Amino acid sequence: MKQSLLLFGLALQLLGHAQSPVVSPYFKIDQFGYLPTAQKVAVIARPQTGAGAPGTYTPSATLQVRRHGDHSVAFSATAQAWNSGATHAQSGDKVWWLDFSALSETGVFYVFDPLANLASQPFRIAADAYTLPLRRAVKALYYQRCGTAITAAHGGQWTHSACHQGNGQDTGCRLVSNPSTASAKDLSGGWHDAGDYNKYVNFTYGTLHDLLFAYENNPGVFTDDFDIPESGNGSPDLVDEIRYELEWLLKMQQPDGAVLSKISVTEFQAASPPNLDNASRYYSAASTSATLTVASVFAHAARVLKTVPNQSAFADLLNARAELAWTWAEAHPAVLGSNSGFQSADPEVSDYDRQARKTCAAAFLFALTGKAVYKTYFENQYTALHPYEWSYFYAFESTYGDVLLFYSRLAGISPSVKSNILSRFNNSTNGAADFFPAVAAHTDAYRAYLKDGDYVWGSNLVKARTGLMYLNMNLNLQSPANQAAYQNAALDYLHYLHGVNPPGLAMLSNLQADGIAQAARQIYHGWTGDGTAWDNNPIPGLLTGGMNQYYSGTNAYFNNQPVQKKYLDWNTSWPENSWEITEPAIYYQAGYVRLVSHFATAELSVAVSNPQEKRELEFSVAPNPASQSIQISIAAPGPWQIQLLNLEGRVVLAQLLDDSGWLSLEQVPAGSYLLRVGQANGSGTWGAQVLEVVH
Repeated sequence: MKQSLLLFGLALQLLGHAQSPVVSPYFKIDQFGYLPTAQKVAVIARPQTGAGAPGTYTPSATLQVRRHGDHSVAFSATAQAWNSGATHAQSGDKVWWLDFSALSETGVFYVFDPLANLASQPFRIAADAYTLPLRRAVKALYYQRCGTAITAAHGGQWTHSACHQGNGQDTGCRLVSNPSTASAKDLSGGWHDAGDYNKYVNFTYGTLHDLLFAYENNPGVFTDDFDIPESGNGSPDLVDEIRYELEWLLKMQQPDGAVLSKISVTEFQAASPPNLDNASRYYSAASTSATLTVASVFAHAARVLKTVPNQSAFADLLNARAELAWTWAEAHPAVLGSNSGFQSADPEVSDYDRQARKTCAAAFLFALTGKAVYKTYFENQYTALHPYEWSYFYAFESTYGDVLLFYSRLAGISPSVKSNILSRFNNSTNGAADFFPAVAAHTDAYRAYLKDGDYVWGSNLVKARTGLMYLNMNLNLQSPANQAAYQNAALDYLHYLHGVNPPGLAMLSNLQADGIAQAARQIYHGWTGDGTAWDNNPIPGLLTGGMNQYYSGTNAYFNNQPVQKKYLDWNTSWPENSWEITEPAIYYQAGYVRLVSHFATAELSVAVSNPQEKRELEFSVAPNPASQSIQISIAAPGPWQIQLLNLEGRVVLAQLLDDSGWLSLEQVPAGSYLLRVGQANGSGTWGAQVLEVVH
């Protein structure tokens, strides 16, 4: 599957241009594309205030959607002014919508104004339009692994040896309040939490529940070939990645069931790459909230992993450990985590959140074990969860809302509880002014409404989880008459994250090599941040934090920007505090993975530069990755033409071959290449795959 991901990017770069339209920042489209039968709306903007102002462009009377290969017209229509030509306050833009939903043809296209000679970025219409970003986003979690080497075999150019293995670090981590050798524990593993290298138990709560729900809701899309070390082991790679985090949580759990709260440096120390970070790291003592977090995620994971090949024994272990955590928390209901000794984030939650996590843990434990004690506890406590109590299911407590809905789908629960939960959810989604009524009224010119106050630090996660709310309406069979509208709403929040936003930026990092020209280029991250060797070449596929109207740094760009323009593609540290805008986090990543996975497919097709080229020819290449030479074997008589193309589409090596033979790579620079094999006369059957050269 690694080859298919790169081929999509190559295809966009290899497609020829019969004319040269100017790519315009006024055109906002989902750069990954659209599903063939889904609603498709391009946003055209003319800035009036903030970034890009004053804009001068007005769309011509007729706009076109053209095929990228030969520039022929596939669709044409008139763009409609949003809100009768009013300026959208959140973005400061006048906006037009071009609805090309009627175009269901698959291929690569762009929006075009024939009078102004302006074009959008290219995009695909395909059933697998979102498989590429899904796979990149899941793979990005691999780069967040702590305590293991990220090697060229799977990490490409983003590599480091095993990190945080030094003296006083994770393999011999000491208690911050008593850093004697007697307190040392092996707490290695897990994911780095965000742009820093710290690890927090409570911050895995929404992260792991979102990833587990993603797998439950669409397991077929999570195959065993995402290019991580466990690929090919018989378990889906998302499960392998989740297990990497769960194994760290098992280390954080003590023999009596209590769970330690966090691992962190004492201040803000970091280095690039992570293996050069030699600062001492410490753990904080166990807390009730961390223990309940583990009870909840272990029970959920055990239930899911029981259905996964090769994971039943691990699921049984999680089952036992979840109940052990519950027992400890029952006996220690209010042991608060302390952040004394640290300047990093406080891992403790509020009294309400601690109780809410216990209620939710009971739901998963009942689903896992069927024991009446957990059912009784949940049904006695669920009305105190804010989404239910307030009848307001919203992104900031989305996991609690998810658990309410999860419980309502279980067998053996009280019918009145199910009815009450679904009624509150339906009333919230369809009745709260800032949810479906705002969507139906087209309140947001960029089609993914949040009220001003929701554009906070991490607003991209708020966008993802709001989209998930509409998917939950369909998952829980609410308001059947609105099913298509909910699906479209969820897609619009995904489109926002993919480029239908005022900056026109796909909020996933460094996917330019995949043909996503306007993807986030700089992110705040200890490994790939400002001044590092990876400053402008960060880890690919990480979701950034997003627009933040409460940005507190000193960058003057943010002065007087409308709320949807409070974003900048940069990674400068204090006092500019870019972490409030562009820092990724595992919980952002998980929310995005869950949203995009709903619309992805298991296989990624290959767009090709030559309409006659087809992936019909079967051939093998070994080794791959290769350093000096490769052997190509073709199960058909030749002669065959072999071409090696670089990322710009230039042929760097060509050779004729019979049915098998060797190709020397000694003069080929290290990197990724498209290897094409076809008939010697250049016509007929072709095949292609990616070759990695790693001198």
